[in-house]
Amino acid sequence: MMKTSLKGRYDPDKSNAAASLAFNAGDVKLKASMTEAAIVNGPSLNGLLLSVEKPGSFIVDYDVPKKDFRFQFMNTVSVLDKPLRLNYIHWRGQNRTILDGTLVFDSSNKVSANYAFGSGNCKLKYTYQHGGVRTFEPCYDLSSNSWDFAVSQRVFGDDVFRASYHTSSKVLGLEWCRDSKVNGQFKILASLNLAEEVKMPKLSAESTWNFEM
Repeated sequence: MMKTSLKGRYDPDKSNAAASLAFNAGDVKLKASMTEAAIVNGPSLNGLLLSVEKPGSFIVDYDVPKKDFRFQFMNTVSVLDKPLRLNYIHWRGQNRTILDGTLVFDSSNKVSANYAFGSGNCKLKYTYQHGGVRTFEPCYDLSSNSWDFAVSQRVFGDDVFRASYHTSSKVLGLEWCRDSKVNGQFKILASLNLAEEVKMPKLSAESTWNFEM
């Protein structure tokens, strides 16, 4: 089975588009993604990304124009009879490494940590889901000694409203997302920087269509 995805994004400063083509080859999935940079100004390799993925095990991305690799390895181990999901991500060209882990206590509670080697940036996040429709996500950034807060609410099955606030940057974000198997995904985002003297919201919209062949 082959899957195709088309994605467009619009905001007042810059609009862009992307497309991807993926198909299964035994236990692995092969994927090619490109942005509008590969088409604008004539066919080129700009914006072309090639990927090989074994679900639940690894992902290898190759950025063709940058000639750079990104490696991601996933694994799940048991800690006190609770699943701990681990992700190890490394960018070869940037020499950047991130370790991400999520400990799932039950269907409603989980704790995750994200650590960037070299920079020492570390974030701790607690996720609580109430009734399967409302999610609370407080996050503490150890490097900046600041908190981020987010709350989301699912309505009408396919719609999710999300509000977030970053205390370090004083940015308030609002998001409405509709994810439908028939019509694809549509998202509207708004952000407001409360630290700016002239408080003007920034708006953007994203739309994604998925096809199976």
